Amino acid sequence: MVSVQSFPARRLARIVLAGLLAAALTPTAAHATRSDHSDSKKKVTVAAAFFPLAAAVAQVGGPLVKVANLTPAGVEPHDLELNTQQAETVLDADLAVVVGNGFQPQVEDIAADRDGPTLNVLKALPINAGDKKVEEGDATALDPHVWLDPVLYQSVVDAIASALSKVDPNHAADYTANAAVYNAKLATLNTEYETGLANCSRQLLVTAHEAFGWLTQRYGLTPEGIAGISPDAEPNPQRLADLTDLVEKKGVTTIYTEDLVSPKVARTLAREAGGLKTATLNPLEGLTAKQIKAGATYISEMQDNLQAIQKGLGCSA
Repeated sequence: MVSVQSFPARRLARIVLAGLLAAALTPTAAHATRSDHSDSKKKVTVAAAFFPLAAAVAQVGGPLVKVANLTPAGVEPHDLELNTQQAETVLDADLAVVVGNGFQPQVEDIAADRDGPTLNVLKALPINAGDKKVEEGDATALDPHVWLDPVLYQSVVDAIASALSKVDPNHAADYTANAAVYNAKLATLNTEYETGLANCSRQLLVTAHEAFGWLTQRYGLTPEGIAGISPDAEPNPQRLADLTDLVEKKGVTTIYTEDLVSPKVARTLAREAGGLKTATLNPLEGLTAKQIKAGATYISEMQDNLQAIQKGLGCSA
């Protein structure tokens, strides 16, 4: 793990070294260095914690920003540990964007050491701790998966536009306009979900982990995650037995797995409950290399999710 405490000292050392080098430069060389630095700062640099945040930054910032997604393709972002280069990216970016609430503890800790601004998405949204909670061990926490609700995701987009406008006020109008264009597409996506999930034979959505609470709350479904907020937490035998009873009672036909975590537990539940089907539902915490190569986007993946939910819950258009 990268040592968070060591970064302020290293940054100070870099600053001192840079000062010594600058003092040694001739006026001509110093002028060239300033020009090169000016050219490199034409784009606003943004360190985004993981896919849905990076995707929103790219849509809002367009060609004016250079966004670094801190979570590599195919990597599950919960409890992500950054290497030294990634940590430096967080510290040196013009803006950092994290979801907050301990979703990625180390990323958030390093972001807290920044000199520049950090957007904490959960704190910026029109929600509070009483809106949507999930059980995680012995604690109850605010569900961080706000991006799976297309309406709340519009608020994420607006928050990013506001943050970019403060960092780069000369292009505030561009960020506001880009956000409006993207939010119009998200509003259409919301309508697709409202229509597509209006008439379903079943309402219980059983997923690999507690990621779909905001989505199910928006569209009148009931979520049931096999694991808690983190997909790495395997359920104990009693939990599996309780889930087996529940899915049998509710007439569940499909157990949903994810691309970035092992499907083993979900398949075990499906088998124990009488040979149920399994299908993939993407919590959009990240994309695989194959999905990226195919040109997958937030909207295209959400549309695929809608089709998977409709099929599993027996929804009629």
